[in-house]
Amino acid sequence: MGFFNSIFGKKAPPARELNHPSALKIGDMISIDNSFALPPQLRGQQLKVEAVNTYEFERNQQTEWVLKGHGSETLFLSIEEDDETYLAFSMKITRAQVEQLFDLEQFSTLFDEPGHAELTTQELSPQLAEQLEQWLGKQYHQVTFALFGYFHREDYRGLKPPQDANGATGEPFEYYLLLDDDESRAVEVEVYEGGDTDVVLTLYRPLSDIRDYWPGQ
Repeated sequence: MGFFNSIFGKKAPPARELNHPSALKIGDMISIDNSFALPPQLRGQQLKVEAVNTYEFERNQQTEWVLKGHGSETLFLSIEEDDETYLAFSMKITRAQVEQLFDLEQFSTLFDEPGHAELTTQELSPQLAEQLEQWLGKQYHQVTFALFGYFHREDYRGLKPPQDANGATGEPFEYYLLLDDDESRAVEVEVYEGGDTDVVLTLYRPLSDIRDYWPGQ
């Protein structure tokens, strides 16, 4: 047998099958549909998985894939299970962009109990419209108020995140969610200890927007 092995080489292990976003690992790549329904950061892009994070809540965990393409933008992907399964593509925005997109007084009401804030997107400058218009709804209503969770920079799919003597090991945060009228777009806010705040624009899209999958090495 050794003679045949040396001539033909050892049989290569079968290539990893990859045909669903839930199986994505670091180093895998996806290509996105070239549809004009998608914003420029996504349209026709090839994106590589740079990291896999976990959001831990009391009743569930959510996996987040960190994606990078040829542009400078870092994008995020998670999977939303409702009656159907959807892709949730997200992009963080800066404080300056938040000020341009929303009235800050109106925006601050989403931190007020009982959490029934309404949010209207302001007129956009041409430059901002080109960047962000397709990420944005016109009107938003709040659906989640101060949900407590932990953020882990680790992949805990199928596992319970480890606990230390004080409980969880991730970064604690409060989560706020607003949806637009047809629930195809969201504004998500994460407030961490010390007041660090991430504001994220999210777009819900069909699974078919991922046209191809390439397993990494």
